[in-house]
Amino acid sequence: MLEYDPLDCLPSAEELPDSDDTPVDNELQDLIPSLLKAILALLWEERWDWFFGVDMGVYYHPEEPAIVPDGFLSVGVERFIDEDLRLSYVLWEEQVVPILVLEVVSHKRRGEYSTKKRLYGEMGVLYYVVYNPLRRRKSTLEVYRLVDGVYQLQSGNPVWLAEIGLGIGAERGMYQGITREWLYWYDQQGQRFLTPEEQIEQERQRVQEERNRVQLLEERLRTLGVDPDSLF
Repeated sequence: MLEYDPLDCLPSAEELPDSDDTPVDNELQDLIPSLLKAILALLWEERWDWFFGVDMGVYYHPEEPAIVPDGFLSVGVERFIDEDLRLSYVLWEEQVVPILVLEVVSHKRRGEYSTKKRLYGEMGVLYYVVYNPLRRRKSTLEVYRLVDGVYQLQSGNPVWLAEIGLGIGAERGMYQGITREWLYWYDQQGQRFLTPEEQIEQERQRVQEERNRVQLLEERLRTLGVDPDSLF
């Protein structure tokens, strides 16, 4: 008897465009999700069951064009597929809906509060995160959780995402020499995880402090008439 797999009839990631070829409206739409991805790569360095896409096409239906979030996180998938990495994220291949989607709002609205929000809910995306840097009176960060098919706004900054084991929030900091409000990951106590740049600077300071301690010890030995080089 001939075995039939309906997935064989669907296009693969190699056959589909990897984005919609629409350029981002501003740098923040690339930098903000890229920073979250960079921090996550350090936090989950030993884990191989997650993927964070930035400006990548997500194919949710074989007869519909891809939707391209600014960023999205999937847990329970292979981190790397092969040396060419992912060309796009195809739901009927991955079999895992992203658990979190991020949209960064610009002057040119792209349906973040309407069509995209509705579509992500229909897809079953658990957390929908909208960052609107243009806001002055309202919170720039909104985190929604899907409850019985409806997105409910979560309170707090940061917001704890229990299913992910991380919090997400906004605060001022520096990234790539730019001081402004950025999005970061947090632990359950609300402590912000360091960026790669901050970790490098922290290590630099530790090394410098160690050198200063050694230099101070050498100077003390010399005042006692001991040549530090003679001890080695």
